[in-house]
Amino acid sequence: MEHISSRVATVAEQTVSPNILVVCRTFLPKEGGIEEYIYNRCLQDTERVIVLTASCAGDKAFDKSQLFPVYRWQTPKSWGHSWSQNILQPFLNTVWSAILAIKLYFRYHYRYIEWGHGYGFISLLFLSYLLPIRFFIYLHGDDILCALRNPIMRSLFAFTLQRAEGIVCNSCWTRDLLTRHFEIDTPTHVIHPVVRRKKFGVATPTAIDDLRIRVRNRHNIPENAVVILSVGSLQKYKGFDLVIDNLPLLLTLGLDVHYILCGRGPYESKLQSQVQRLRLDRWVHFAGYVADRELAGYYAACDIFALLTLFDCKANSHLGFGMVYLEAAYFGKPVIASNIGCVADTVRQRENGLIVNPYSGLEIFQAFRQLCENQQLREQLGRRGKILANKRSLHRWLYIPESRYSCLLT
Repeated sequence: MEHISSRVATVAEQTVSPNILVVCRTFLPKEGGIEEYIYNRCLQDTERVIVLTASCAGDKAFDKSQLFPVYRWQTPKSWGHSWSQNILQPFLNTVWSAILAIKLYFRYHYRYIEWGHGYGFISLLFLSYLLPIRFFIYLHGDDILCALRNPIMRSLFAFTLQRAEGIVCNSCWTRDLLTRHFEIDTPTHVIHPVVRRKKFGVATPTAIDDLRIRVRNRHNIPENAVVILSVGSLQKYKGFDLVIDNLPLLLTLGLDVHYILCGRGPYESKLQSQVQRLRLDRWVHFAGYVADRELAGYYAACDIFALLTLFDCKANSHLGFGMVYLEAAYFGKPVIASNIGCVADTVRQRENGLIVNPYSGLEIFQAFRQLCENQQLREQLGRRGKILANKRSLHRWLYIPESRYSCLLT
């Protein structure tokens, strides 16, 4: 790894002006998984990248503070109907990204485009013919599923992938999803997301302890209680109800166990009804939407992180990479996760967590019981998880010829 880093540094030193246009339909300060992933990528090569994205609240102050130039196309602040937003916004993204990419080419004469997702790939295909550039395309899972819904778009998507210099998948699960549906020989890489230290704004162990106490006091949770945490949009396929179902069993063992859910979503009312039916109002806490800066306190306050996702073929969204698992590990928390989808990219059995069959009630209960009763095991898994979460991936390696046909970058 040291040898690779030294080679990458040499490549960076030879570059004196931006030559990579990074295009993403949304970007920080708007919070989100893809937004964070692409921002972290840009931080690795601040002297080489130019970012092109859509406008959002707070973007002017954010853009001024960056070490790389950021250009944005304007998006309407409000839409009269949700259907107009769903139709018009993708169209505007496609048109403006192409127009501004052409303008920026004549200003910077960039040599590469890194397309931050599979959405709006028509613009990328158009630009690849119009401009003398090479391009990489990033895939996250949902964007692949989106392209599969229409046979014409599927064919165009496959053609775009075939023309690419390289494909970057955010997980092995995303790569496997790609290879199941498309036969292409374009070099395909896996570069995992990373946790950005400044995202949570917490610098010292003392600050983390203060956050832990503050969150527990806010929800009236005793200091010696075991806290289970889940973070994400409240949807059925994410298995929040499976955690709630196990609380009565754990409480009957004499364990003081509390469960905090951070997020909002269409399944929230059913989860609240489940809590009332099981008379768990005292032990289950709905925190609602929690911003990144405040989320650090919830990771600090918990003892176990759990997200028991189910693969629902009818769902419109699937986890291409379990970023919340990685964030929990970053804070030294053991994870309980399903043996489905992208989990294997972030959770390793008995290294930084426990992996269970989400359709086996016994396996789930045994995992919760084991971690709730065994503080030493929790701390052991948490320490190992923290080491794994601090690994870094090198996007610069894409531009080193020897790496073009590697399939995994870590």
